[in-house]
Amino acid sequence: MRTLLVFLCSALLGSASLSGERSPRRSAESLALQEKTASATFRVRLETTKGPIVIEVHRDWAPLGADRFFELVNARYFDDNRFFRVVKGQWAQFGINGDPAVAKRWRTQTIADDPRVQSNVRGMVAFAFAEANGRTTQVYIALKDLSDPQDKQGFAPFGRVIEGMAVADALNSEYGEASGSGIRAGKQQPLFDGGNAYLDREFPRLDRLVRAVVMP
Repeated sequence: MRTLLVFLCSALLGSASLSGERSPRRSAESLALQEKTASATFRVRLETTKGPIVIEVHRDWAPLGADRFFELVNARYFDDNRFFRVVKGQWAQFGINGDPAVAKRWRTQTIADDPRVQSNVRGMVAFAFAEANGRTTQVYIALKDLSDPQDKQGFAPFGRVIEGMAVADALNSEYGEASGSGIRAGKQQPLFDGGNAYLDREFPRLDRLVRAVVMP
């Protein structure tokens, strides 16, 4: 009888131990999923060398784009980026990581297109792309009404700047298209090969995105 009781107690303790081991694993998996899927509305603060910019993201505008932006921010992908394509009164673009290995790894991680719900007016934020279903990491802020021709081309805003448009307007635009240009121009390879070292050497006065964080 005593032997049976010892056996039963050991079995119960073992079961509890196994349950305790599984619980943290399930929690970690759930957390990883949550970090890739955004809430309905959230805000991201971009800390730049000109000041803060706050973007309010609406998942119902472009759910795949919103989720990707949320994932990139949580992965710290945008930290220490350069605003490599700023054309005064048109757009401010960022989203090529300063570490070439990281930038190249994400370059092929495309997401499908979202149907456009909102128009590309001043202050809207959307992913840049060259081909259908080809969005990855590059994002632009519209510095003016870009609805013609961006709307017809399928650029789908996922958020808008609610604080700091004056900061976005003030980002250094002296290099214009020369420091990276758009994806479609096919002149971005030096940025992927050389990263921040290349940009800092060739275009030293570009403004920086110091850090991007999801606001509580």
